[in-house]
Amino acid sequence: MSNSFREQFGEPADRTKAKVRPYMIEWVQDFIRQSPFAILATSNAAGQADASPKGGMPGFIKVIDEHHLLIPDVAGNRLFQSYENMAGNPQVGLLFLIPGYDCTARVNGTVEIIDKEKLAELNIQMEIFNPDEHAKIWQALLLTVDEAYAHCPRALKFSKLWDVATIAKNQEHPLALP
Repeated sequence: MSNSFREQFGEPADRTKAKVRPYMIEWVQDFIRQSPFAILATSNAAGQADASPKGGMPGFIKVIDEHHLLIPDVAGNRLFQSYENMAGNPQVGLLFLIPGYDCTARVNGTVEIIDKEKLAELNIQMEIFNPDEHAKIWQALLLTVDEAYAHCPRALKFSKLWDVATIAKNQEHPLALP
C-alpha cells in the first residue's frame, strides 16, 4: 500500500485545487450570511475530535472581512468540549449549510476566544434567534481564515438530505432522544 493517498488515488484536478483559497471569496461570504446552520469541528492537542452544531438566524456567524468570522457562543449544555479542545489546539473547521441548498461552504482557520468585554470593544451586535430565559451570549470566537471554499453538492445529493419525501417520513417516525 502506498504511503501517500495522492500517489494511490491521484491528484485533485487543477480546478478543484484552485477553489481552495487563503481567504473567503464573495460567494463564500454570501453563503455564510445566508446560512442558519454550521458545524464546528475541533480537536484537542492529542487529536481527539469533536463536532458541534451551531444555529441561528441567517448571518448569526458574522463575516467581518474576507479573512475573519465572528462566531457567537450561546449558553448551552455547559459541556464545553469545543472550548476545551480550542484551548489546546486553536485550529478549527466550519461547514455551513442552507436548508434546501445542496452546496456547502467550508472554512478552516485559527480561533481566538473573545470575552464579552472585547465583544463590546469590537462594537459587533450578536443576536440570539428565538431566545428563552436561558439564552445569552457568553463569549465569541474570532476566526482567522487559513482556507475557504465552496464545496460540491455530491454528499448532500447522495444523502437526499433535503428530499421532501424523506423529511416527511422522518417527521412521521422521529427517533426518540435517549
